Parts: sequence; C-alpha cells; structure tokens
Amino acid sequence: MRRLISAAALLLALATAAEAATGPKPSAQHWSFSGIFGTFDRAALQRGFQVYKENCAACHAALMLSYRDLRGIGYQEDDVKAIAAEAKVMDGPNDAGEMFERPGRPSDKFARPFANDKAARAANNGAFPVDLSMVAKARVAGPDYVYALLTGYGPAPAGMTVVDGMAYNAYFPGNQIAMPAPLNPDGVAYQDGTKMTVEQQAKDVVTFLTWASEPTLEARKQMGVKVLLFLIVFTGILYAAKRKVWAAVH
Repeated sequence: MRRLISAAALLLALATAAEAATGPKPSAQHWSFSGIFGTFDRAALQRGFQVYKENCAACHAALMLSYRDLRGIGYQEDDVKAIAAEAKVMDGPNDAGEMFERPGRPSDKFARPFANDKAARAANNGAFPVDLSMVAKARVAGPDYVYALLTGYGPAPAGMTVVDGMAYNAYFPGNQIAMPAPLNPDGVAYQDGTKMTVEQQAKDVVTFLTWASEPTLEARKQMGVKVLLFLIVFTGILYAAKRKVWAAVH
C-alpha cells in the first residue's frame, strides 16, 4: 500500500512539474480565419500591424515579410510606400565603397531591430527576441497560445519567487518570461474607434501574425472548396455513367 501511495505521489509530482514546464492549455478563441470558410478580417489585420509596429517591432523581427506584402492586408500602394519609407535600411556600398542608410522601399524586407543576434541579446539581458514571422505556426495551439501568452501576465502566485529581470506569465513554460508585458490598455491609438483593451490588441496582433505566417491561407481555402465541389460533381457524373453503362445488365 505504501508503495502504491508513493508511486501515486511521484506521478502527481511529475504531472505537476510537466504542467509547470509546458503551461496550461490555452482557451480556444474565436478567430475569423478559422474553419473551411474562414477569412481574415482586414480591419483587424491593419490594427494588428499597428500593434506590431508600435509595440513589438522594437525588439522582434519579422524577416519573412516585405513591406509590399502589406498590400495583402488592405493597404494601398501609396500607403505601403509611406510605411516602408519610415524604416531606415542599410544599403551599399556606394561609389566610395561605403555602406549607407536610405529610406525603405516596398521591396525591402521588414527592418531588423538589431544589427545581429548578439546585439539583440545584449539589449535584452541575454534573452533573444524570437522572429515573429512564423510564430503562429511554430507553436502548439498556434494563435490560441500566442493570445494566451500576451494576456497571461499578472502577479505571481503566493510562494513563487520570480527572478530579477523576469515576469510571471501563466502560459509561458516555467511561468517566468524575460519579456515584460508588451501590451497595456490604451497602448495604441486605434484610428477606427475600436476599444483599446489588452485583449483586443492581443487578438488583433495575433490575427496579423497568423496572416504573416500563412498569407495564402484564404487562397488555399478557396482552392480547397473548388476542389471539393469538383469532386462532388465528378462523383455524380461517374455514378450516372455507371448506371447508364450497366443498365442492361441483370
């Protein structure tokens, strides 16, 4: 009996440790892009890009994205040129053999916040800010996990000591994360009048990051629907042909 109790206690301890290492399962959120007929909300995409640009881009790169890709979330050509021009891009060498900075162009990749990985770590107390281009696809539960992470900050529970320079997050593995809470109420000024809660900002930026990781999602779904419709019609034709060919056979 004692052995059974000891084994049960060990299993409970291991389960508790595993949950602390992986974090609780994030709650499922409603996303406009979910399901076979789901599409991206363009207004949410543009708000999400604003959140990324104002709150995330100072530390996190999105190296897979070019400024011209922003046409896919509803921006016009002039808007894309203006957004790109805000960035400073290292180019060259010039005729004197020197590198120089110039305003960004739509064809440029999103500007890197740091010159290299060591500079990124040095500016963040040794922690490396992950690239956000594919973060929504690289995590289990994808958008739900990223949303839970962004909204999972809070005071540490009683008895838990948070290391200096770290913040408590209910959904981050180990519950201690080097990134301070990136979102604050009224942290960005939405131009369309949407209420600027932390939850709204998190949902918008997750929508943008999901699009960034799979910008062809809508086209893929549309093609899938067309293929399914074709297969249904083709199956009907095959069945009618079979009935016709074998009609005289008893």
